[in-house]
Parts: sequence; structure tokens; C-alpha cells
Amino acid sequence: MEQKEEEKKQQYEKYVKEVTPTHNLWLQMLKAFITGGIICTLGQAVLNFAAGMGFDKQTAGSWCSLILILISVLLTGFNIYPGIVKWGGAGALVPITGFANSVAAPAIEFQKEGQVYGIGSKIFTIAGPVILYGVFTSWALGLILWAAGFLT
Repeated sequence: MEQKEEEKKQQYEKYVKEVTPTHNLWLQMLKAFITGGIICTLGQAVLNFAAGMGFDKQTAGSWCSLILILISVLLTGFNIYPGIVKWGGAGALVPITGFANSVAAPAIEFQKEGQVYGIGSKIFTIAGPVILYGVFTSWALGLILWAAGFLT
């Protein structure tokens, strides 16, 4: 009886090793670097173009953010951005484009359920915790700095 259980355990461990994907850390980091670099290069191109059009630095930065968000949402809508994320990992998820994707994807996925019960209730499924904890952490750090006398 005990031998049978041990054999099952070994078979299970073998199965887990077969189905668990293996990742090459250095290759993943290279892909993330390339993906993030392309996104940042695109952003810099937009900034340079906007500056060439005569916009001040703040306005050019706003246009850059808006255009990167628009591109990300369009690529998400056409189901292209998930492939970019799968290949580039954190290089595609960390910039503003990844945040736009995390808002657009649930909205697109649940649109068939209607404006209120679909899009309205699911749009911040992924991005909501990021916003919540980002705001809370900013508040907590601001309170600590205020209490320490760094903010007057």
C-alpha cells in the first residue's frame, strides 16, 4: 500500500515537471528590455515630434502619454497587445501602455454583458488594486513625511 502511494507521488512529480514551463531568466530579461526599449523609443519619438511642432515640455509629455495610451488600447482591442505582453513580459506591462491594457482588456472582454454589469463593473478588475494601493501608499508615505517634518 505504501509503495503504491510512493509510486503515485513519483508519477505526479514527473507529470508536474513535464507540464511546468521552464524559463530562461536572462532571455526573459532581454525580451523585457527590448520590448520596454521599443515602447520608450516610440514615446521619445512622440516627444521629439511634439517638441518640433512647438509644444512646450509639459504639453509634449501629455501628448506622448495620450498617444501611447491610445496605441495600447487599440492594440488591445485588436488582440495584438496580449501577444506583445506574452513575448515581452514586464517590458510591456510596466509602462503606461501596460496600465492602459489592464483597463481596456476587461472592458472589451465583458462588453457583451452590458454597459453597467459588464464594462462598468469589470473595467477596473485588474487596474483597481493598483490604483487603490498606489493611492494608499502615497497617502501613507506623505503622512510619514509630514509627521517627520519634511513636508511643511
